This record gives sequence, structure tokens and C-alpha cells, in this order.
Amino acid sequence: MKQTDELSFKPNEFPLAQPFDIVGSTSYADGSVVSRTLKKNEAGTVTLFSFDAGQGLSEHSTPFDAIVQILDGEAELTIGGKKITAGAGQMVIMPANIPHSLDAKVRFKMMLIMVKAS
Repeated sequence: MKQTDELSFKPNEFPLAQPFDIVGSTSYADGSVVSRTLKKNEAGTVTLFSFDAGQGLSEHSTPFDAIVQILDGEAELTIGGKKITAGAGQMVIMPANIPHSLDAKVRFKMMLIMVKAS
């Protein structure tokens, strides 16, 4: 997996208290996964991802729940060995300490929210 970071601003400098185009805030790149951090602090992170078809994130687990909001396209997720598909407008909560992975059968964009709380 080739990953690029199109970060053209510093984390936490995204517009506050005003609307912005979340889907247009990250772009697709051929053969790559693009990530863009919107917010990062000791409580957690909010990151946008764009996956080109054929890309993905290999199986891993985290000590906290991970919330995925699909913004565009369709993602195939495997959570604890169970495959599910989620499309634009759908959200999936991946439980803490359960192995999970993501695959792009087609291009998709997502927002990942990690809340570091017990």
C-alpha cells in the first residue's frame, strides 16, 4: 500500500465553527491511500482517508473503538473475521481490541474517528 499525506495545513487548523466540504477535503490518488488529519489531540483523532481501488489497510486492532463514516463510494470491512460492506452515508463502529481491516474494491472516502477513552 502506498500512502500519501496531502496535509497542506497543520492539524487543528481546520475551520472551526463554520461549515466546510468534508467530501472534497481529500482527493483520490492513483494506486494510493491519501490521509488528512482534521483534528488531533490527547482525546483522539479525526482523519479523512481516500482509498483508490485495490488499496486497503491490513488487519490490526486498536485499544479504543474506531468509528468509520463512509463519505463516498463503498468499503469492504472485515471485523473479527466477519466481512461487511458499507457505502456512502453509512457508519460502522469497530470495537476495541477486535482485529479489523479495510479494502477498497472500488474507490472510497471515509472519516475515521478515534476517541481515546475507556
